[in-house]
Amino acid sequence: MTDRTAVLAQYLIPKQAITLLAGRIARAQGGALTTRLIAWFVQRYRVNMAEAANPDIASYASFNDFFTRALQTGARPLAQAELICPVDGAISQFGRIEGQQIFQAKGHHYSSIALVGGDATLAAQFDNGHFATLYLSPRDYHRIHMPCAGRLTRMIYVPGDLFSVNPTTARGVPGLFARNERVVCVFEGAHGPFVLVLVGATIVGSMATSWHGAVNAPRPGRLSEWRYEEEAITFQQGDEIGRFLLGSTVVMLFPQGSLRFNPAWQPGGAIRLGEVMAQGA
Repeated sequence: MTDRTAVLAQYLIPKQAITLLAGRIARAQGGALTTRLIAWFVQRYRVNMAEAANPDIASYASFNDFFTRALQTGARPLAQAELICPVDGAISQFGRIEGQQIFQAKGHHYSSIALVGGDATLAAQFDNGHFATLYLSPRDYHRIHMPCAGRLTRMIYVPGDLFSVNPTTARGVPGLFARNERVVCVFEGAHGPFVLVLVGATIVGSMATSWHGAVNAPRPGRLSEWRYEEEAITFQQGDEIGRFLLGSTVVMLFPQGSLRFNPAWQPGGAIRLGEVMAQGA
């Protein structure tokens, strides 16, 4: 079976309706039913609750509370590096942006302009720059942290599809990450601008940031933008900035320069928050 055939059903199913239903279930405080759902999920996906700040699954009022659980202090030490990995997950792809083309998977590229919601001026800052695409599976820790210190300047909500973002779908759906719903977070750091894009997916109830709360609940169906240039919203490396209510993908863009990715990185490899992502930014 080809990857395109494998994802055919995703073009046909009512992804929005399924996602709305999943969001309601995840928010529900169902007592024993919620605990059973969490217990099934922990077993099904081999979630390591030993590293959670609260390992007692019966104490979570909702599935969302469990899914966005905090880790124990010290569970993810931060490496000494210009850029650290902002999430737990797997490396989908990383490397150079060829002009404005970002590599998605074999046979697929998409444009940085499309990724950031059509803003050509914003995208031009990353021409021939660097990108990294990180996939968060259901078993992973789902909070997002800063790869380096930075000041928030903009946030853009881009409506879109809700395809799954697993590796098979990335190979089978053209332009996946610039096609799905997403939240574009724009920062200014010591070495220039950088972008973190939170990509939505099937059954991702919402995406939330630490300065705004839930961004896409309810889904407005139109592009929205918030400007923060006049505000002093700053973060240090490792600070939490957002979370997924059910899992997805983060795409990062950095400007052209002498960025050197971790030589141990390879597509498909596992990563953890705080590990070295790159030096020389």
